[in-house]
Amino acid sequence: MPYFDAASAAPLHPVARQALLAALDEGWADPARLYREGRRARLLLDAAREAAADAVGCRPDELVFTSSGTTAVHAGIAGALSGRRRVGRHLALSAVEHSSVLHSAAAHEAAGGSFTEVPVGRSGAVDPAAYATALRPDTALACLQSANHEVGTEQPVAEVAALCAEAGVPLLVDAAQSLGWGPVAGGWSLLTASAHKWGGPAGVGLLAVRKGVRFAPQGPAGERESGRAPGFENLPAIVAAAASLRAVRDEAAAEAVRLRALVDRIRSVVAERVGDVEVVGDPERRLPHLVTFSCLYVDGETLLHELDRHGFSVSSGSSCTSSTLEPSHVLKAMGVLSEGNVRVSLPPGTPEADVDRFLEVLPGVVAEVRERLGAPVSVPPSPAPVASLVVDALGRRCPIPVIELAKVIGEVPVGATVTVLADDEAARLDIPAWCEMREQEYVGEEPADRGSAYVVRRLS
Repeated sequence: MPYFDAASAAPLHPVARQALLAALDEGWADPARLYREGRRARLLLDAAREAAADAVGCRPDELVFTSSGTTAVHAGIAGALSGRRRVGRHLALSAVEHSSVLHSAAAHEAAGGSFTEVPVGRSGAVDPAAYATALRPDTALACLQSANHEVGTEQPVAEVAALCAEAGVPLLVDAAQSLGWGPVAGGWSLLTASAHKWGGPAGVGLLAVRKGVRFAPQGPAGERESGRAPGFENLPAIVAAAASLRAVRDEAAAEAVRLRALVDRIRSVVAERVGDVEVVGDPERRLPHLVTFSCLYVDGETLLHELDRHGFSVSSGSSCTSSTLEPSHVLKAMGVLSEGNVRVSLPPGTPEADVDRFLEVLPGVVAEVRERLGAPVSVPPSPAPVASLVVDALGRRCPIPVIELAKVIGEVPVGATVTVLADDEAARLDIPAWCEMREQEYVGEEPADRGSAYVVRRLS
């Protein structure tokens, strides 16, 4: 069964498995002890730290291991903000950061701080000049991911890091998605990552803090990991994480070329074989193994279930994979469809035949889901157009409001409007995105007795 969700968790690398089993035998003792078993465990821990630091591009004494990438993000942001509290309590971040960064920002605001979200374009990347405007005299920390976890777009880290350095603001980079492919360029100040993203075991994160960065660890002090990650180190998992990071880096150059070619094939073939589809994310500055596309008139949850029935494990950036009904904050910030999204992220070693079979199956699956939802195949002209129409889609989840809009847009003359009544939050994003894809005018949103009224003017 082809597994196409490496961006969530990559399969355990064979080197990680070997290192984990060996470390379970040799690294079970307390590395803080001076007896034989403790010294042996300390040697393993030191070697793992050196290997990880070499991959990150920092000194071994600048890097600590945490219990997860999320823990590393939370500890990094809290420690940097506390260390620079005399400067101010303002935090700058992009609008497409991982939820762990957003949660830290929300907690900071609840405690009396403030933060500014820097917008992104439709590709998902920030404009360095726009990021610079978010840096204030009281900015204590800036955050920018190296590459986006939902659409694969690489961020201009080096350019933003230079602007932050000029402003005297440390930059924290979340490198969870990119570290397995190579080091992060630019003068970052703090860096976080997560081992299960590159084929290491789950439960190991990295936090690197450059020398000279003011940093005050939060919470009760601990004796281990420089006081920045309290608790007993999971030494076997740490050894496996460092070993697999070195292994995937050795393979990264050749595998990136091979997977980029497969992803390029997906990007082009999907656009050819599936109607009403938009491939999102930057087409050039992106991770080599990841592509996301949005299908109009498709319920994301149903589409993923159908692909799973055909043997393909993929994920989505839409709200269908969340425990809430809120659209993905990444897709919302980009201004693309929040429903009908498929994220394909190929693990190293993915056979070309698996990709070919996926491209054979996908068009039929999309067509079947659209037919089941009653989506229009085409918009027939109306012999007697009406001046305007109101579509009542209250109580119906996206993509149904968009489907109903598409069914009736041809029933009004060019220049007339269709008003869609909807109370699904996703409609606020999906209807304007539909208008852009179908070259119709989105007039705007108006208040209604229930939900909102979305007004669309027919242009063609």
